[in-house]
Amino acid sequence: MFENLGLEERLLKGVKAMGYTTPTPIQEKAIPVALEGRDIVGCAQTGTGKTAAFILPLLQNMGTQRGVKALVVTPTRELAGQIVEVARECSRYTGHKVAAVYGGVGYQPQKDKLRRGVDLLVATPGRLLDLSGRGDVNLSQVEVLVLDEADRMLDMGFWPDVRRIMKLLPAKRQNMLFSATMSHQVLGVIGDTLSRPVRIDVAPSATPIEAIEQAVYPVGSTQKGDLLVKLLEERDLDRVLVFTRTKHRADRVCRTLSRKGIKGVAIHSNRSQTQRQQALDGFKNGKYRVLVATDIVARGIDVDNISHVINFDMPNKAEDYVHRIGRTARAGNDGTALSFLSSEETSALREIEGLIGTTLPCEDVEGFDYDYRVVPDPGREATKVRKLVYNGGALSGKRRRSRRPGRSMARAR
Repeated sequence: MFENLGLEERLLKGVKAMGYTTPTPIQEKAIPVALEGRDIVGCAQTGTGKTAAFILPLLQNMGTQRGVKALVVTPTRELAGQIVEVARECSRYTGHKVAAVYGGVGYQPQKDKLRRGVDLLVATPGRLLDLSGRGDVNLSQVEVLVLDEADRMLDMGFWPDVRRIMKLLPAKRQNMLFSATMSHQVLGVIGDTLSRPVRIDVAPSATPIEAIEQAVYPVGSTQKGDLLVKLLEERDLDRVLVFTRTKHRADRVCRTLSRKGIKGVAIHSNRSQTQRQQALDGFKNGKYRVLVATDIVARGIDVDNISHVINFDMPNKAEDYVHRIGRTARAGNDGTALSFLSSEETSALREIEGLIGTTLPCEDVEGFDYDYRVVPDPGREATKVRKLVYNGGALSGKRRRSRRPGRSMARAR
């Protein structure tokens, strides 16, 4: 029960108004520690309730002086928008002023909002540094810094900007870092940021293999579009999220679908914030059957009842595979993840199988006229990689040398 976590009545009232009755594991573990003012390193997937896990305690611990007292830095505007929505709900009865600042929208309205006064600020790195450089935001009163989706910020090259932001903050502050994965790179750049942090590691309620039906479809790279169309035309794929490696390929996939009368829309970094929101809303309300996305914006996609995730292109990093397929099979629903595999992507498949410790089945689509393709050896094996652990500064956890999958390949038409 939230009443047992140490939250004050105003926040409990807000939690109740949001319809929350029982805290999630990350909330149960993180809220009491955060209320003590301790630094936190939290490892939790998107969709586990981690936003409320840091928003609720920072609202309660917030001082009374005017100005920005809590700062949440996140990599994308979609995530910033989601976080600020949760923060507004949580602060419904506390009187705190909440705002988000991010690029892709007008500067002046955000400047005006800051001038009127903000207690909790959610920001993307670039826009925050822009506001600071122009003297339109004062960060000298920040008591709590939250770095959300730290692994994604590192992947997107934001860490130098994050370092610059931290230099603008008071040295004495509480730090909370949340990440879906704790790679060597993430752990290596946070050591001097945290003071005796408490590590909180919450695994997903079910592993991808347990919760999601997965399959690999070997296909030539030039036939991926045709295979996607055939699956959409002949199978019961209702609400489909398709991932491509680049934004240009996302647009190309949408054009292919449009020519076949299939309603799809792309969401990526070249789209304005308004375009992204319209695409997301259209996908949620059923206007579009297919949403085509890149990994950069993937963590800002929070849509229920996605029936299928299709990896049109295999991800560059094995961890991204888990993030991608985790968009389906939520809240106890069934879900399916299909991955199109071209010959040049077999090494990516090996890394994914090593990460999840499972050999994925390869399947054919009956009636599809395949050109040249490469089918991985069905006798290959995958050995799961040990988790990294963080114990206050020392890194441990070595990568097991997994047995490499058999190198023999069966070529098929």
